[in-house]
Amino acid sequence: MLRRQVRLRREYLYRKSLEGQQYDDYAKRRAVRAALESGRPLPTELQNVATDLHDADQFADALHDAPVHVSHDDEYAFAGSRPPKVVVTTSRDPSTRLGQFAKELRLLWPGAQRLNRGNLVVPELVATCRANEVTDVVVVHETRGEPDGIIVSHLPFGPTAYFNLKNVVMRHDIKDTDIGTVSEAVPHLIFENFETKVGARTRNILKFMFPVPKEDSKRVMTFFNNSDCISFRHHVFEKPSKFCKKEDIKLTEVGPRFEMQLYQIKLGTMDQQEAENEWVLRPYMNSAKKEKSAWVVARNWVIYSFKMRIMSCRSAAAVKPNPIALISTEPRMMAMVRGCTAPHSRWSRLTSSDEYISGGKA
Repeated sequence: MLRRQVRLRREYLYRKSLEGQQYDDYAKRRAVRAALESGRPLPTELQNVATDLHDADQFADALHDAPVHVSHDDEYAFAGSRPPKVVVTTSRDPSTRLGQFAKELRLLWPGAQRLNRGNLVVPELVATCRANEVTDVVVVHETRGEPDGIIVSHLPFGPTAYFNLKNVVMRHDIKDTDIGTVSEAVPHLIFENFETKVGARTRNILKFMFPVPKEDSKRVMTFFNNSDCISFRHHVFEKPSKFCKKEDIKLTEVGPRFEMQLYQIKLGTMDQQEAENEWVLRPYMNSAKKEKSAWVVARNWVIYSFKMRIMSCRSAAAVKPNPIALISTEPRMMAMVRGCTAPHSRWSRLTSSDEYISGGKA
């Protein structure tokens, strides 16, 4: 059985590598085509192979231009044809709060099961779930009794997504109001600001953990991405009548709520330490905000100092000052002006950036 799994995994990775080569070739042909149509110089890295790419591009048409997406190469090819089977568990020796959080997470996915971890190690856990045809394994972690991490591993071949958790508010924390029981209906899903390759990949990992909902379902789950921080909210709504106004709909949050931040996607299950990284959060990716904030502070300081110099000159009834002379007489201010070059905007990796790392290489 183990030898068969290794063979299937090797064949799957080989097909995925061929698919990546086809998309790379398609992107090169599009770059050459755009350069020839616009009259611009060819990209430097494509000048040696531009002739071959142009000859291959002559046989492409609208129907056969882009690479054909083969369904059996997709990890979620059969999603929707059968309901997913989700197992929720914790790290070993969990605290009471982490156990409560795992119970509430189990209620998010209809038909999910919670597994007491016990002394199971990760390879045994994955093997057990794979033998029982489990589609997704969810493992939550904690630090000093506070849930701070969640792992979502898709079976049998991956991918595996790693998230940080913060601002966790559970149903057990709300004791003043009666929030009732949790609905077990299949929820409608709302995904906002998942536009890039990493965002689409994250959306698929989260979306295909839920069955297909019915139209009359009154349960809604929202995943809202804001600067790479995914806010999760769980609501139910009530309509007084079938044809009512939006203002008459009653929306109630039933919890839990938390924020997630993606920091790694692996091309494999969580027991495969040798699996390649599809995307990793690098340290330099978080520097854009700091650079921009420093630039804004420096610019505001220059403007403020410039205005103060003008006001002081006018109050002293002096000659109307020359702005260039004012700045040039202040060496520190001049240095700040020269250094106030706005950095390249490289913001949210799930919404607007192309920081997509294939195979763990930037």
